[in-house]
Amino acid sequence: MSIKTFIQVLILSLIMLIIGGVYFKYFETKKNIVEEVNLSNLKNNEQLEELKSKISELELKNEQLSKKIKNSKNKTVEITAKTEEDTKQIKENKDTSIDQKEESEKKIIKKKDIKNLVKDVEYTSVDQKGNRFNLLANSGKSNPDNNNILDLKNVRGEIKSDKRDNIYIVSDFAQYNTSNLNSKFYENVIIEYQDKKITCENFDIIMETNKAVAYNNVKITDPQSIMKAGIVEFDLATKDVNINPENATTEIEVITN
Repeated sequence: MSIKTFIQVLILSLIMLIIGGVYFKYFETKKNIVEEVNLSNLKNNEQLEELKSKISELELKNEQLSKKIKNSKNKTVEITAKTEEDTKQIKENKDTSIDQKEESEKKIIKKKDIKNLVKDVEYTSVDQKGNRFNLLANSGKSNPDNNNILDLKNVRGEIKSDKRDNIYIVSDFAQYNTSNLNSKFYENVIIEYQDKKITCENFDIIMETNKAVAYNNVKITDPQSIMKAGIVEFDLATKDVNINPENATTEIEVITN
């Protein structure tokens, strides 16, 4: 064999060796890559399964928590409803208690009024001049602000004298003071004296001074005239009557029949 041929064979062998080495190295690397890929996929699958398991656990816990929240809301609603019902019941009981208290107080007041109410009241007094004052009423009761005063209803009064004409009084209401014997007639007051009829809203009798005064919308009627005045004063001792205007700037109005 010539040297040339030997060199060619050597070169060819080297080429084959190099090609074989490259081929082996390529498939060995590919095998490692495939194994690594398989291993990675296996790990990923394991992680995925673990993740699914955790998600399932979380979903279960979330479902349990939702049930607890729902139950808690239901209990809260029940408690709220119960509280509202209790509050309503307490309010109703309170209102009932207040109503019962007010009704009880009204009954007490009513019983007190009934207890203090006197039917067919009659008072008689005589002054130093011998004038007799008779006072009659359908009913009377003690004044809540002054025990000495008696509130009268449907009142009739009469002032009698042996020397002068009698004076007759009628009114819807009156107050009679039992300590000083003074009287205050009011509302739809009618006074009749001799041939005169006097209507007014107020008529006061002051026994200490033997005076009586008619005032507020005073009108005096007699057979000859109708007179509008401010104040009419009676002297109970002499039975003299003094007719005055309401004030200094006004005059007594007289209408002749």
